[in-house]
Amino acid sequence: MMFGIGILGLLFGLVVLVISILVFVFWILMLVDVIKRKFKDDVEKIVWVLVIIFTYLIGALIYYFIVKRNKK
Repeated sequence: MMFGIGILGLLFGLVVLVISILVFVFWILMLVDVIKRKFKDDVEKIVWVLVIIFTYLIGALIYYFIVKRNKK
């Protein structure tokens, strides 16, 4: 019975690892997009960089839905 639990634990750990890597890649992509994007003023860019850095996934998602998705 321990073997089955070990496999499920390993599978769960692998899923968590993959999701964590995907979240990190998304966060990096949003940070790079902020740095490359032209804003009306530099203060807006600095604010977005700080929001994404200090709030991690939440800030990246907010940036994606407010700025990136609407300005294509």
